[in-house]
Amino acid sequence: MDAKIVGWGHTQFGRLEGQTLEDLILAAGGQALEHARIDPAEIDGIWLGHFNSGLVPDGFPSYLALGLDERLRFTAATRVENACASGSAAIYAARDAIRSGRVKAALVIGAEKMTAKDTAGVTEALAGASYQAEEAGVSFPQIFARFAQAYFQAHGDRSAALARIAAKNHHNALANPLAQMRKEVGFEFCNTVSERNPMIAAPLRMTDCSLISDGAAALVMVADDRAGDFVNRIGFRAAQQVNDYLPMSRRDLLAFEGPAEAFARAYAEAGIGVKDLSFAEVHDCFTIAELLVYEAMGLVPRGSGARAIDEGIVTREGALPMNLSGGLKAKGHPVGATGVSMHVLAAMQLTGQAGEMQLPGAELGCMFNMGGSGVANYCSILEAERAA
Repeated sequence: MDAKIVGWGHTQFGRLEGQTLEDLILAAGGQALEHARIDPAEIDGIWLGHFNSGLVPDGFPSYLALGLDERLRFTAATRVENACASGSAAIYAARDAIRSGRVKAALVIGAEKMTAKDTAGVTEALAGASYQAEEAGVSFPQIFARFAQAYFQAHGDRSAALARIAAKNHHNALANPLAQMRKEVGFEFCNTVSERNPMIAAPLRMTDCSLISDGAAALVMVADDRAGDFVNRIGFRAAQQVNDYLPMSRRDLLAFEGPAEAFARAYAEAGIGVKDLSFAEVHDCFTIAELLVYEAMGLVPRGSGARAIDEGIVTREGALPMNLSGGLKAKGHPVGATGVSMHVLAAMQLTGQAGEMQLPGAELGCMFNMGGSGVANYCSILEAERAA
C-alpha cells in the first residue's frame, strides 16, 4: 500500500500583512480539501510542517487546522519540525501513516509566518538550526558563504554562474501568480555589487539569497486503494530522507554528500536516472546551493556546476528545467511551507494544471527539500497516474 496525492492548495507567498499563521493554515488547508472534493470527516490525521523557532509567538499550532471544519474535531493533529525541510518531513510522516494501514486519508499543511519579525530577528531564529557548539552566532548567509568560498577556491570564481541562477529563477517566477517577487532581475544587476544589491556575506550578494516570506501550502493524500475515487492521482515513484552530520567541520563542503546520497537513493528506488526527469524543484535557499545540487543530482560532474546554467541545461528550454516556480529565490521561502509547496507545484505540473508555468509533456518530477546546510535531505520523485 502507498499514498497518492489527490488534492492541494497554495496561498500567495510574500509579505502578507494582516494575515495570521492561522489564516494561512486555514486558507491552504481549505483549498486542498475543496480541490480533492473530500469530506473532512474522512480525514484520519493532520500533519503540520512548521519551523517557528520564535518566528511567531509561542503557541500550539497543530490544532489550528481543526478550525477548517467542525467535522475535523477530535482528528489527530501533529506538528512536524525539521528546519527548512519541515514541510517535506510532514509529508513523509503522513505517507508513512498511510503505508502502515493506520490512516486512509491525511491532510498535510506547511505554513510559516516570518515577516512579523525584522530581518535581524528572522536571521537569529533561522540560525538556531545550526550547530551551536561550533556555529553559534553564524547566520545562514555566512554558512552558505563558506560553501561558496570553498567552491571558488577549488574551482575558480563562479559569481557569474550564481548571478545567472538568480536571474533564471526570477524570470521563471514571472509565470507563477503565487510567487512573492514577480519581477525581472537581469543578469547584469545580479552580477554587480551595488547599493541595491549589496554583499551580504562574501561572495554572496543580496540577489544570491532567498526571501523572507509568509505563506502556506497543503495537500490531501489517500491510500492507493481509495485513490480511484479522485480525479487527480499523483504517486510517489520514490521518497528518500537522508540526514548528515550537523557540524560543518565533519563534512566535505564541496561534496554535498547528504544531498547526493538522497538523490542516489531516490533514483535507485524509482529505477531511473537523472536524464529521465522532466523537471525539478530544488532547494535554492542560496544560489550556491542550487549550483551544488546540479552536481549532487548527477546532472553535471563535480566541479562543473556552472555548465548547467551557462549552457542552459536548467532553463525552461533546457534538458532539465529547474525551479520553474521561481524557486525559493523568487517564489519565496516560508520555511515550514517550502517542502509542501514543492510537492504541490509538481502535482500541478504533472496533471497539466500549472497555468503559465506548465511544461508540456511533464511525466516525472523531482523535488529536493533541504534542512540546514545539507543536513536533513528529502528527495521525492512523483508521477501522475494516467487514465487507462
